Parts: sequence; structure tokens; C-alpha cells
Amino acid sequence: MNRSELTPGPRPAGDVTTGPVPIGYHQELRRGMGSFASFAAGFSFVSILTTVFQLFGLGFGLGGAAFFWTWPLVFAGQLLVALCFAELAARWPISGAIYQWSSRLAGTTVGWFTGWIMIIGQILTVAAAAIAAQAVLPGIWTGFQIIGGPHADPSVASPTGAQNAVLLGCLLLVVTTVVNILGIRQMAAATSVGVTVEIVGVIALVLVLFFLPERGPQVVAHATGAAGDGGYFGAFLASSLMAAYVMVGFDSAGELAEETHSPRRTTPRTILRALIISGVGGALLILAGLLAASSLTDGNLAAGGLSWVLTDRLGGVLGRLLLCCVAVAVFACTLAVQTSGARMIYSMAREGALPFHRHLGKVSARTGAPIITSVVVGVGAAIALLVNVRQSAIFTALSSLCIAMLYLAYLGVTLPLLVARLRRRDTGRLPDGVDETGRPLFSLGRWGIVVNTLAVLFQVGMTVNLLWPRTEIYDLTQGTWWLQWSALLFIGLSLAVGAGYFLARRLHRRIELRHVPHTHIEPIAEAVAEPA
Repeated sequence: MNRSELTPGPRPAGDVTTGPVPIGYHQELRRGMGSFASFAAGFSFVSILTTVFQLFGLGFGLGGAAFFWTWPLVFAGQLLVALCFAELAARWPISGAIYQWSSRLAGTTVGWFTGWIMIIGQILTVAAAAIAAQAVLPGIWTGFQIIGGPHADPSVASPTGAQNAVLLGCLLLVVTTVVNILGIRQMAAATSVGVTVEIVGVIALVLVLFFLPERGPQVVAHATGAAGDGGYFGAFLASSLMAAYVMVGFDSAGELAEETHSPRRTTPRTILRALIISGVGGALLILAGLLAASSLTDGNLAAGGLSWVLTDRLGGVLGRLLLCCVAVAVFACTLAVQTSGARMIYSMAREGALPFHRHLGKVSARTGAPIITSVVVGVGAAIALLVNVRQSAIFTALSSLCIAMLYLAYLGVTLPLLVARLRRRDTGRLPDGVDETGRPLFSLGRWGIVVNTLAVLFQVGMTVNLLWPRTEIYDLTQGTWWLQWSALLFIGLSLAVGAGYFLARRLHRRIELRHVPHTHIEPIAEAVAEPA
């Protein structure tokens, strides 16, 4: 069952898709997430407090205050992607969304490699989110700077800061893994609390910093970055790493669709809501930080980022209190990314598409969660941190690499979707249907081809930008060639390993996609309909 769902044919009862339905999914994951919890999953993955605090200094150091304009540019591009995902989420509300959508649009071979890249990218993103603790915790209490002691340099680009980031990140991964093992209700409650704290923290930070301006909003026109061989334009493109790193993961609501009530109606809305609220809140947060910083030229803003702005402008007590909100956001972000990655592995494993799939595809009867996949993601992220423990560029290199891999995986969905639209160029529409309330599914209508085309062009450009072998991103030693080219080398190796397994197991003949039932059908009615 590959492209047949997009072609005319007999429609199974209760489903909007078409084509044969040889196997149906049994409800193993527990539906314990409402609308807010679904939104919280996507918003926590984006987590503007975590990611803006983590990479604000890098963005400013590379592009100066004008790096602010990378934010609306990336937001506009990702909104196009999110609109495409919203359509797909309404039609296939299923765990492992990126893998499932790609497989149903382009076949299981393309879908498998898309899912493979997504899994590796998610594991690296968990690692990158976890080490964001270093950008926050030492600012709250110097005792968190364990490596080298409280007087050591906590900067993420210093040897002591990088090593301490790995230590704090591994400790955080232990906590998030335990929460994931406990079950979806505990995970949903934790992320909901985290998102509430994060939203309150963003509002408080923006208001406080806007009331402490050192300069006017015209500051965003100052292009004073670290221009390299490519001039300021090259520095501006490099500084877009921050915006690109922040605005991913809005598809997490799709990853948790099997655990969400009324997913065909809820998930498209929460995907868009998570990105739009994050885009607006992040823009205000960046602008507020630039306006309130006591200096733009003494090096502190590039080195300490927004954490320095808070403690410098608000003093010890209030600044640390607001940093506590950021710490909660870091926890919620790491938890959400880990949960999303665990569901992706589970979705592929239950179709026999991964090594050790019999174990990875199991759901705990007690907690209703795929425990083993949660542990695998946590351990994988910890390994990614430990092998880079002495690498000062761990923040920048890991962040750029993981996001580039997510962009590649997203492209594995939007490009096949564009091909599917062009084959139906008379309307450019996906098959219609209704959600759990009987209303029409979310659709871009005739705008689908235009939106989809622009989304693909944006993704291709950003992927090239993120993978570009810049020394200031991948090689702070300025002289190690394999570090400079590490992103391309790592992705090439990942694809080679994946291809070896795919061909050895002859997965192109073994993977069979399954029917996604309409979840609004009552269990009794569903049970009656199945024997027929």
C-alpha cells in the first residue's frame, strides 16, 4: 500500500484514504492527550526559551543585530512546510508521521530512508537540547559548573563549558527517560506544565526587557557581524542557524497522533499553532534582548547571550528567577524531542523495518508506552554527547548537523507531496474527507501546489546552508579538515549504513503499510464493522 492511497478507488468505511487495506493498526498506544497536550508536544519541541537562549549568542556573534531578520525569513519558510504537514496529519494521524507520510506518498523505500534520517536527526536533536542546560544552569547557580569548579569558564565554546555541558546533558537525559517510561499521561502532564511555565516566562521576559531599553528598534538594521570570506551575506546566512534550529519539531503533534483524542481535527491545528506562537514569541524575545543589552560591542552578548542580558540587567534575584523558567523549558524540550524520536522508532519497528524490531515494537501493558524505544533514544543521545566531550564546537556543530538532518527528512515528505499534487494538477488537492466531528479535513485547496513548491525550494536552500562546511560552525580549531566536513561525512556514513541494512534485509519487499482507521468511530461500532 504505497501511492494507492492518493489515487481514486474504493474507500474503506470510516477512512478518507483509498486503496486496499490488507492490515489495520490495533490501538496499542493509549489516547491520553487532549488539544492542549498535543499543542504542548509541538511547542515544547520548538521551545523558544531553550533554543533562543542556547544559540542567541552565536547568531549575534556571526551576524550582529541584523541577524534578527533571519527569524522572519525562516519562520515564513517553515510555515509553508507546516501547512503541508497539517494536510497530511489530517489524513494519516499515525505515529512515525514523517516516515508514514513519506511512505504513503512515494513508496516504502523513500519512506524508509526518510524515517532513518529522521531517527538519527531526532537522537542528535535530543542531545543538542539536553546540553542547552549549560546555557542556563550555571547562570542560576555557579555550583552547576561542576567541571573546573564555580570559577571556571561556563561559556559553551570553552573546554570546561563544553565538558560540563555533556555532564549536565547526560543527567538531564536520565530524568527525561524515566518520565517517558512512566507513560504518555505523565509525559503529557510534564510537557503541559513546562509549556505553561515557558509561555509565562516568555511573556514576562519580553515585558521586562522592553521596559529596560538601551536603544531603539532601529538596532536590527546594524549589520556588524563577523564577516568572513563571503562578506556580510555569508555571515548573515551562517547566523540563520539559530532560527533554523529553533523552528523545527512542530510536527511532533503528528508523531503523537495515535495518543491524541480526535487527531484528524486536533493535530493540524496544533502543528500550526505551535509554530505560529513560537514564531511570534521568539521574534519578540530576540528583539527585546537586543534592545535591553547594556552593550553590543564588549563581547558579553556574543559570549553569554540572553542569560548574560538577564543577570546583567535584572540583577541576581529576578534574573535567576526568570532563568529558572528557562531551565523548565529545557527539560520540557528535551522530553518532547525524546518522546517524538521514540514514537518514530516504534512506528518503523512494528512494521519490521528496523533491527531488533520485535523488541522495539513492543508497548508496555502497564504504562502504554514503548519503553525500549525511549531508552534507545536516551542512550543514543548520551553517546552522541560523550563522543564529543572534548570538542569545543559541540554546541554549534551538533545543532547545525541535527537540524540539517531534520530538514532532509522533512524534504523527504514535501517533495513527494509536490509530485503527488502535480499528478493531480487539475485540482492540486489531496483526497477529501471528514474529521471526527464530520467537518471537512484541513486542506490548502488550489493553493496547495504554490505553497508546496515554495516549501520545497526553501528546504533545499536551508539544507545547503546548514551543511555548508563553515569553520566557525564545525571546526573551531580552524585547521581540522574532517571536522569542517563532518556534517556531510556523517550524513554520507548514515545513509551508507542504512542502505546496507535496507538491502541486506530486502526491506523493499517486506514493508507493508497499514490502514489508518477513523478514530471517531466508537469502539463498539468499530468492533462490529471489523468482521464484515
